[in-house]
Amino acid sequence: MITAAALERLTRFDGGKLPVTSVYLGLQPDRRALRSLSAQVSSLLHQIRPMAEDRSLDRDARLSVRADIERIEAEAGREPRPTGRALAIFSCSGRDFYEELELPRSVRDRIVVDATPWVRPMLAVLDEYHRTCVLVVDKESARTWELFADELEETSTLFGAALRKPQYAGWHGLDEYRVRNKAQELARRHFRRVATVLDDFFREGRFELLAVGGHDVEVSTFLDFLPPKLRDAVAGTFSVDPGTATTQDIRASAEAIVERYERDEERREVAEAYETQAAGGNAVVGLEHCLWAGSVAAVQRLLVHEDATAPGVVCDESGWLALSGDTCPICGRPTRRTDDVIDELAQAVIDTSGTVEHVAADTPLKEDVAAAHLRFPLPPPPD
Repeated sequence: MITAAALERLTRFDGGKLPVTSVYLGLQPDRRALRSLSAQVSSLLHQIRPMAEDRSLDRDARLSVRADIERIEAEAGREPRPTGRALAIFSCSGRDFYEELELPRSVRDRIVVDATPWVRPMLAVLDEYHRTCVLVVDKESARTWELFADELEETSTLFGAALRKPQYAGWHGLDEYRVRNKAQELARRHFRRVATVLDDFFREGRFELLAVGGHDVEVSTFLDFLPPKLRDAVAGTFSVDPGTATTQDIRASAEAIVERYERDEERREVAEAYETQAAGGNAVVGLEHCLWAGSVAAVQRLLVHEDATAPGVVCDESGWLALSGDTCPICGRPTRRTDDVIDELAQAVIDTSGTVEHVAADTPLKEDVAAAHLRFPLPPPPD
């Protein structure tokens, strides 16, 4: 599972003078493809084997890269095999650092040896997912989970000060009245404490969205204790009995909320791109225009209809992308044909610090395939 702690370890890791080997592997769902994982890894590692013998590198660096190759090969041959859509591996053997993470969306096979972990492709994939805090609360308890990329992990449990109800009500129910008021005050105190803990979570940047479950009346009461900024992060609520709900029940309810939120967000983003383009702003609609925008590194945010593919061409020298053309009009070199130029476009956007959103919602992208928010107006395309 990709946790906030794992991401922090990667982004903060420093090998000093020792390089870090970063490997990205796109995984296929069928068994035969999984069995070929070792060959897939070996082919990538072949690209960096000369570094392990390169005398221009420091001896410790060569030994670390050599050990990286050996460990990554060994791990690829072990069972059980990964079950995600992609695998990201980061290794710096000289610092005893190794991290292997499954990704929820496919990526292109790539390997990089650099001073720090190459996390941009992974962050681009994760940008499509919202790290959600799932809270199940009542007037006496609260439990939180982290929901991210189809994984649910419990993070904390809080209990309030429950008040035991007396056996007898007392004179004219006065004791019962006092007990009820005291119970309400304890519940309010508990809700305030839970809201403070959640506020700390979000201030630390641990979550983007909040999904709240419990009995409807108690959930509605609790929401009033949230500060305004935290209320804006509430993606939805769900009805559940905190005492009897299973983790599977909570996960299913939370995933349904996040699914609705993501589809609504996708529709909003697509609508904004079309409106900006229609008003003559920095946005384009249609695959051909997006390919040209990607060719000149103009794409800030690429929106692509989910699972859309299209054949095309790419120039590995200039980065020109198009639906057809044997010769690059920018540098004059022969182009390379590709079965999926949209994947090439997405990788080009990621490599130039843009972001990619795969849109599953029902939007005009079903017909137009792609749209993009731009950093700057596009220059005229080449003939």
